[in-house]
Parts: sequence; C-alpha cells; structure tokens
Amino acid sequence: MEADAIRQRSGALLEHTGLYERLTAEDNLEFHGRIYRMPAAERKSRIQDLLTGIELWDRRREPVGKWSRGMKQKLAVARALLPRPELIFLDEPTAGLDPIAAAALREDLVSLASKDGVTLFLTTHNLSEAEKICTLVGVIRRGALLAVGSPAELRSRRQGRQVEIVGRGASDSLLVELRSLPGVRAVDDQDGRLRIDLETGAEIAPLVSRVVAAGMQVEEVHRGAESLEEAFLAMVREAGEEGQA
Repeated sequence: MEADAIRQRSGALLEHTGLYERLTAEDNLEFHGRIYRMPAAERKSRIQDLLTGIELWDRRREPVGKWSRGMKQKLAVARALLPRPELIFLDEPTAGLDPIAAAALREDLVSLASKDGVTLFLTTHNLSEAEKICTLVGVIRRGALLAVGSPAELRSRRQGRQVEIVGRGASDSLLVELRSLPGVRAVDDQDGRLRIDLETGAEIAPLVSRVVAAGMQVEEVHRGAESLEEAFLAMVREAGEEGQA
C-alpha cells in the first residue's frame, strides 16, 4: 500500500522518454492523464498550461515521432508533471541534447518545478548541470554518501581557493618551485594557464612575485573558487586515499 501511495505522488523521466511517437503531443498527455484518472476538465486545462509553459502548445497536434530529441524531452517532462506529483526523478535529462536544447530544457525544468512546487531528484554525472539546477547535492562514491550540501557549501568544504596566472614562459623548474611552497596544494599548467590550488590563508601576491622573478611573462591574474566538479574530484581523491590508509 505504501508503494502505491508513493508512486501516485511521484513522477519520473528516465533515459528513454517512452512517448507514443505515432500520437500527437496532446494525445500523449491525454492518454497519460486518463491513466491517472484525472477529470476531463482538469486534464484539458493542465495539458494546455504545461504545453504553453514549454512553448509547444502551437505544435500540440503534431505526431511526436517527427520531433527533435530536445522537443521530445520537453514533452516527457510535461508528462511527468501532468498529475501534479510532489517529487520527480530525473535520470540524465539532457543527455544527448545539443547545448542550446539542454539549456532550454534546464530552464523549463526549473521554471515548471518552481511554479508547481515540485521537488526534482536529479541523477547525473554532469556536475555543471547539477550546479545549475540543484539547491542540494549529494556526492556518492561506490555506494557510499561522501557529502551532502548546497553547491556553494560543497565548493567551500575544503576551505581553500584558487588563483589562475595567465602568461608565457612557465618553466618546469618554476612549477616544481611553486609546488614546494607553503600553502600551495597543487599546481597545474594548462597551455600557459597556471592554476594554483591554495590552502586557507595563503597569500597570492608572493606567488605572483615568484612567477615574475622566474621569467614568466604574466598577462592576467584571476582569483576564484573551485567549481563543483573540482570539489567533487577532490572529495573522491581524498576518500580513495583514506581507503588505502
């Protein structure tokens, strides 16, 4: 009984949309609404609201088999939202979409979920996407939950910061010297961009002075925080080192 009640209050968008491609967009949603035993008037109103919200109302009578993958994903989102669930599970919702279609779908997801007060449960390897959609993120490695928090909390968990020095002439000896300095956790050279991972309290000015003194022609210096992906990789590395200890 509890499983049935949970299913009635949940929606899902899995890897395959499961749309009936010979049916129109409107008929796909109509069929789904009938399965959920939604009253006719409510079905009609809800279908119009959802298709209007994702800018597909004018194409509601087209067979979805002729649509692009991005449009089908949008329709699948509308179908999941149709019975007004409290929770929707999303499995890599933008996988296979081009950047423009992926961005549009993300905007629709956030807008529709906010409008309906729905909780989105996103499963993804795309941490940039999680950072844009989610207010709470859980990091899982080999079935173990490593951390839970907002993207900002996870980014700041290691209590460090980064500096990026852009220029020419970074020698191998300079990289070795920088990595040996107190307060420096890591140095990465990416085609003239030195990304230096610092501990809390480490000063940036002395690093820049060392770089200039070593003969590197500095063009730009940027201070920044870790991305969610960088924080994730750091947590996974640290968990792996602890497991080997």
